[in-house]
Amino acid sequence: MTAITTDRRQGSHRTGRDGYRFGQAARMEWIKLRSQRGAGWTLAGTAAAMIALGVLIGIHQSAHLTAAARADYDPTGNGFAGLALGELAIGVLGVLIMTSEYSSGLIKATLAAIPNRPLLLAAKAAVFGTVTLAAGELMAFATFIAMRTSLPATVPHPGLGQPGVLRAVIMAGAYLTVAGLIGLGVGTLIRHTAGAIGTMVGVLYVVPLALLALPASVGNPIEKFLPMIIAENSLTAVKRVSPSLPPWAGLGMLCLYVAVLLGAGGWLLVRRDA
Repeated sequence: MTAITTDRRQGSHRTGRDGYRFGQAARMEWIKLRSQRGAGWTLAGTAAAMIALGVLIGIHQSAHLTAAARADYDPTGNGFAGLALGELAIGVLGVLIMTSEYSSGLIKATLAAIPNRPLLLAAKAAVFGTVTLAAGELMAFATFIAMRTSLPATVPHPGLGQPGVLRAVIMAGAYLTVAGLIGLGVGTLIRHTAGAIGTMVGVLYVVPLALLALPASVGNPIEKFLPMIIAENSLTAVKRVSPSLPPWAGLGMLCLYVAVLLGAGGWLLVRRDA
């Protein structure tokens, strides 16, 4: 009887405490991310689009550069025009990381393996955030190098040692990560793919356009806190976009959005059925 009780306690110990550790949850999420349909193609397509648009827009802008516009010419900011597509692609991928588990029914097996739901979401966010940060920074530096190499000799070439340039490149990669985590947070809150993607697109693209219809006295105090405006200012190395938050304050605001969305998503994840 004592041996049976001991074995049961040991089995409970293995499946209870050992099964719920962060490292094990993170490994499981890494395996699921690698097997996520289209994840690799999404990252590769995003990189190709960002580099291609960076080169094309850089060449186009430099070809039409007048003497009067030379003072405000910002090849770094122009080269990251493709980030508008990149944030959408990575944001949608972040949504799918969560909503695909609900649509496929995999979430039940996931929660059975790791009943600690806040731990599960933390591991999912950590793995996805690490992967997108590494990929985003590679995309950002590759886009910058390709854009700089393609510029004609008659226009200024940005260098990483110039004021604001390295910061802009680093923040371009970080912004892709933030967009992905915002998508993950929205997907956790809504759980349905179409609704989550529609909400994310509305926040990122529709709201800034809607504010243009409002008087500047009403729209300006609001739009400087929006992700799109924050990104636009953060990627500008020459001239600050107005009205806007300072670049690092803007990044802090974006991180606050991520924390609120993931916190609210985790709170609902605990209280809702799978």
